[in-house]
Amino acid sequence: MLTDIPARFSERSQYYLGTEYPSKIALALGAVPTEKLWWRANASSNSIGNLMLHLSGNVRQWIVSGVGGAPDARERDAEFAAQSGMDGAQLIAYLHEACRDAVAVLASLEPAAMAEIRTIQGRESTVFSAIYHVVEHFAGHTGQIILLAKMFAPDTVRLYDDTGGLARPLFLPDGVSDIA
Repeated sequence: MLTDIPARFSERSQYYLGTEYPSKIALALGAVPTEKLWWRANASSNSIGNLMLHLSGNVRQWIVSGVGGAPDARERDAEFAAQSGMDGAQLIAYLHEACRDAVAVLASLEPAAMAEIRTIQGRESTVFSAIYHVVEHFAGHTGQIILLAKMFAPDTVRLYDDTGGLARPLFLPDGVSDIA
């Protein structure tokens, strides 16, 4: 039914932000040598560390603060300026914490809230658009992190079992399904 769409959208967004994307990143990051976490191809590129900080900041600003109403303490410029810092385990923990907080906000939303207007980063957005932005933004940077991980650790990052022509996820925690 059409009335189920807001709930289904929220549930799928919770899955992507709380399970699939962080799990893919964690699997990929596990293969990256520590000295490569903050490597940049050039001065205008981002490292894996920068991307992890940026994803955490984006999720917190747009979902936890913008949608959920928590104070916004983001320092976006610092996410890109960092040239060293947390190790892989710390980066994953930091990202997981932001994602857990975002999932809690999404789980608490009433369907009617999807049409409400919020001001985030100085511009107006519906709650629906804010969530959609975060999910698609997260997907893009997840791909970048996976690409860098495959570059730094060739033949070690494998997200799917393609046996029999079917892509079976290898990144999901035991007992978790990707079925919507």
